[in-house]
Amino acid sequence: MSAEKEGGTLCFFINGKKVTVSHADPETTLLSFLREELRLTGTKYGCGGGGCGACTVMVSHYRPATKTITHYSANACLLPLCQLHGAAVTTVEGVGSTRTRIHPVQERIAKAHGSQCGFCSPGMVMSVYTLLRNRPQPAMDDITHALQGNLCRCTGYRPIIDGCRTFCQEADCCQANGAGDCCLNGEETLEETQHEKPELFDKREFLPLDPTQELIFPPELILRAETAPPQTLTFRGERMMWVSPTSLEELVQLKARNPEAPLVIGNTNIGPDIKFKGILHPLIISPTRVLDLFEVTQTPHGVWVGAGCSLTEVCSLLEKLLPQFPEEKTEVFRALSQQLGKVGSLQIRNVASLGGNIMIAYPNSDLNPVLAAGNCKVSVISNGGRREVPLNQDFFVSFGKTILKPEEIVVSVFIPFSRKGELVRAYRQAPRKESSFCTVTSGMRVFFSQGSSVVQDLSIYYGGMGPTTVSATQTCTAIVTRPWDDETLQRAYDVLLDELVLPPSAPGGKVEFRRSLTLSFLFKFNLEVLQKLREMNVITEELLETMQIQPLPREIQPGLQVFQHVPKDQRDQDPVGRPIMHRSAISQATGEAVYCDDIPRTDGELFLALVTSSRAHAKITGLDVSQALRLPGVVDVITAKDVPGQKVRKMFGYEEVLLAEAEVSCVGQMICAVVADTRAHAKRGAAAVKIGYEDLPEPLFTVEEASEKSSFFEPRRMIEKGNVAEAFKTVDHVHQGEFRMGGQEHFYMETQSMLVVPVGEETEFNAYVSTQWPTGTQDAIAEALGIPSNRVTCHVKRIGGAFGGKVVKTATLACITAVAAWKTNCAVRCVLERGEDMLISGARHPVLGKYKVGFMNDGRIMAADMQYYTNAGNTVDESPLVVDKILLHIDNAYNIPNLRGRGAACRTNLPSNTAFRGFGVPQSIMVLENMLNDVAMVLGRPADQIREINMYQGPSVTHYGLEFSPENLWRCWDQCKEKSDYAARRRAADRFNQDNCWKKRGLAIVPIKYGIAFAESFLNQAAALVHVYKDGSVLVSHGGTEMGQGLHTKMQQVASRELGIPPSKIYISETSTNTVPNTCPSAASYGTDANGMAVRNACQTLYQRLEPIRQKNPKGSWESWVKAAFLDKISLSATGFYRGPDLYMDWDKMAGRPYAYFTFGACFCEVELDCLTGDYRAVRTDIVMDIGRSVNPSMDIGQIEGAFLQGLGLYTLEELKFSPSGLLYTRGPSQYKIPAVCDVPLRFNVYLLPDSHNPHAIYSSKGIGEPSLFLGSSVFFAIKDAVAAARSESGLVGPFPLDSPATPERACLACASPFTQKIPASTPGSFKPWALNI
Repeated sequence: MSAEKEGGTLCFFINGKKVTVSHADPETTLLSFLREELRLTGTKYGCGGGGCGACTVMVSHYRPATKTITHYSANACLLPLCQLHGAAVTTVEGVGSTRTRIHPVQERIAKAHGSQCGFCSPGMVMSVYTLLRNRPQPAMDDITHALQGNLCRCTGYRPIIDGCRTFCQEADCCQANGAGDCCLNGEETLEETQHEKPELFDKREFLPLDPTQELIFPPELILRAETAPPQTLTFRGERMMWVSPTSLEELVQLKARNPEAPLVIGNTNIGPDIKFKGILHPLIISPTRVLDLFEVTQTPHGVWVGAGCSLTEVCSLLEKLLPQFPEEKTEVFRALSQQLGKVGSLQIRNVASLGGNIMIAYPNSDLNPVLAAGNCKVSVISNGGRREVPLNQDFFVSFGKTILKPEEIVVSVFIPFSRKGELVRAYRQAPRKESSFCTVTSGMRVFFSQGSSVVQDLSIYYGGMGPTTVSATQTCTAIVTRPWDDETLQRAYDVLLDELVLPPSAPGGKVEFRRSLTLSFLFKFNLEVLQKLREMNVITEELLETMQIQPLPREIQPGLQVFQHVPKDQRDQDPVGRPIMHRSAISQATGEAVYCDDIPRTDGELFLALVTSSRAHAKITGLDVSQALRLPGVVDVITAKDVPGQKVRKMFGYEEVLLAEAEVSCVGQMICAVVADTRAHAKRGAAAVKIGYEDLPEPLFTVEEASEKSSFFEPRRMIEKGNVAEAFKTVDHVHQGEFRMGGQEHFYMETQSMLVVPVGEETEFNAYVSTQWPTGTQDAIAEALGIPSNRVTCHVKRIGGAFGGKVVKTATLACITAVAAWKTNCAVRCVLERGEDMLISGARHPVLGKYKVGFMNDGRIMAADMQYYTNAGNTVDESPLVVDKILLHIDNAYNIPNLRGRGAACRTNLPSNTAFRGFGVPQSIMVLENMLNDVAMVLGRPADQIREINMYQGPSVTHYGLEFSPENLWRCWDQCKEKSDYAARRRAADRFNQDNCWKKRGLAIVPIKYGIAFAESFLNQAAALVHVYKDGSVLVSHGGTEMGQGLHTKMQQVASRELGIPPSKIYISETSTNTVPNTCPSAASYGTDANGMAVRNACQTLYQRLEPIRQKNPKGSWESWVKAAFLDKISLSATGFYRGPDLYMDWDKMAGRPYAYFTFGACFCEVELDCLTGDYRAVRTDIVMDIGRSVNPSMDIGQIEGAFLQGLGLYTLEELKFSPSGLLYTRGPSQYKIPAVCDVPLRFNVYLLPDSHNPHAIYSSKGIGEPSLFLGSSVFFAIKDAVAAARSESGLVGPFPLDSPATPERACLACASPFTQKIPASTPGSFKPWALNI
């Protein structure tokens, strides 16, 4: 206790063990403490800003006043270590491990196949674990709520939800109770009973959840909280001081002396500011132990809620109060509670305080408009005493500023009871339905006197319509004292439009959309008010049913995953074709799986931070590193001059510099790197480097600008079949159009990570890199260091997601890290922060597609001329190959007799774009399918009919001369229509659209024909090395990398079948260039095909060598055969090799065989769209995929679902935004939205096509990693279908533009509702837009 009196010792518990820290640095977060000090690396760094959930932990506190223990989930990346005094923290290691026992949550997520790359799994486990500690029998809603703040880029979430669903006790659902076929699967044929239908996992095998087995809260902390007098805690760090007072009086004095010092409770605002904006606060005051800030007091007029209460606590308080009072008194409570449930994620709400949320005064705050409209007020205190301040238009004075004086502290917030005749509502629209900052938010309150429709009082507040929360005062004046009727409201819309004006270049963009939302929200409020007036019998006319707006559906139902049994004669021990769990899933779920940055630090290890260009096109006039070198911990600065070998990397005849020396060609180009003793010191050193620039004229950002200046990466490609020009003369219709498609950030959960260790002799280096191409990285490092490749060994244990983004740029980063290791002769680690990664590493190519199509009255397309312009960025990367693949897929599933495609990679001053799952195909086919949609709209025919008329039939030949059979394409298409009950759903959607004015349903069904393997033939080879040890255990090495796709698991299955032994005897440690040399990248959906054949070849060699031994002792065991072979001097090690198919493409002749075979599929999607806000929900998705005979159905279905959701993100959600000077705005999960649990189709069914065979790949399987990503476009086209239904009500028919992604903004504006039509469009060229249209 004496140490505590000195005010400097932190005491808390982690996983039941006491931790004391005597000199805690206020800048240290729990995440860095866990990973770097305690070596608990299960908690992952994913974004550093509380936006991805990879670092989720459970925090528990004892409350002496109520003698209760609270458990809540929180983001360790935002939790300051200093805040944890007296807390008990549980990390994934404390929940369970393979060494002790695994917890049911870990087991179920793993065995339900909810862990692919596994990087997000510990966070998922912790979110669900915390939920179960608070609610051992949760409802499905609780689970989706708990997972709100956890992102996954691999699985598509469905298997995670299914694993967690087994904890639910839904109201007598047969599925939850483990009965036979579920009542929700009604449409499946009844004779197909549960026993006959193979399942991905058997829930009867799961460990039961036993709450009595959990870690207890440390009794020492209870005793301390009950008996120890609270002491002020003070911690001094390198740059910052932290004071945690214990009384309100002390807090007031502290704030009076230090008015500029921020108060930190949740650290959800100050934390990101310090981390991302470099803001330094010399003093931070943490009032978490000042009890006055957490008091709740009820009065006859309402409730005073302590400003320190977390948003979660406020929400549960309001939910408790709701049933205690008559409905008329709780209008404000209800509106606030509804809005609170959508602020941030659960992890954020658990720590963010009500007072903090008000005081940060965000312009697009969710809560402030509701609090202001609801007549709430705050009680503030300072040295000058207490006062009450109303939350109204005067409270918010400018961006992030309120009327309060710097020394004033908000103690509590008053939420009043509502009166009879009063109605309060809250509205919001956000880029993603959950865990997203709002685009526009609103709070509205109206008061009528008894029995009248005349408005007595009205408050309307908006967020997101300016630098502060704004009041629509003039609009309110136009309505007050008038009856609430159509005439009044029509006038009000016009007043509102004039009152809330946004300049066309307003920060945040989306100006027309934001303005239309203000009208839409008022209209929604109008409908609710009319409903209320009817209930009060003030008005008698019925509200038309078509006008009513119900919320979008949100309940996720169990889906179907249908695959074939293995053949009856297959041995039980043979795992091929069975849904085997990912071999590392349990380790991933327990946090024991080792990723690159989990490798323990070595003595003297240094950390590398990059310095990047802040200009898009400029000469470098100076590089001053002197200030950086003077900073504590900084060891050296690496520049281009330090590179001992090649300073450039050559690709396709172009050179890319490792580090810029004379000139920069994009914002984010790497110029130099700072190495220091810690991450924090390296980062500060990088910030201190000064670079001088001289801007060069006319940077190019868009494909139009590049085309105008003929700025291309050669070669430009063209392909043609038939005679397009002649065919256009003979058709009934000619239509021209264009389609613009944005890029897509990879957002792999593990950022670019590497560790280069000098061995210490003969210039030998070990490189531990998260890369898809170990050999490519090895070669690049050797070239940069000027040493032979045999001195560099590249090791890859596993990758936390890659999707094509860890090939080219990773090798460049590894070169820079290796140069630093060479120069300092120390191990050097480089792990990019999320924002850096997004800035530097490039994305999917944005594409502008232009097309001219000629077609007949019956829908047959006779000619198409298509031009593709890809935005390649500042270096060549793999852009020419992306253009090639675009042109090879311009036919998709359709036989267009006269077809021409042209493609160009435009050289611009944006960061270089690179490979991304699908490699140009999702862009290529999207333009084609949009063209088909236009044809359908011109003819007034359903799009699925136009697709069917033009699909390949019978023995077919592609536009580059490759023969194939489309039989399985048709089988997928027909089964998809049948399984989805397409015709009936179309009729039902039409009825729904007639019955609903402001909500529409849309349907779409799309096919895919995807070419598998590399057109560059040498990339199709693979090798393997298999060792059999004397005890019978087997070690397999191969050239492929494990990045979540289950490649190692499948290789284990292959070895198991070929050697006739169980998979448990086979181990795969890592991929390394010293075991298997000259490997090819794990890409192009070809990993299993190539490496599987190589592993099979090695195993067959070994099996044949053992044949004489087996003949001598046919009844012997595997172990006895191996021992005998060793004694007989038979080699128990073999290499395997597969040369791959000889593929080629001759672009001069426009013919070739670039693919080994095609993977086919079809996807149906139905969406429900809110036409007033553009929000949508995918109601149902059915996918039928032809993947031959699946080697592992659980892996393959996981790949299909994960790729589909990534496609859904690409086509409807994810937007990269660049400033007019070429800076990427969207550099983290708070600005860039990938799909979350809230985006999963409510009913998600996947069927693997039965009875399919493929002679071109191992065990008749097919590659599946990439093809189904394009199927996410079915959501886009379903939205477009719903938009068309909305437009038809305004008399708008025929083709209309809708670019990708079909965000709520684009969908809403395309609907052309009366409200969007009121918004005057800004004239392009008359203003400087906030963001470029890439």
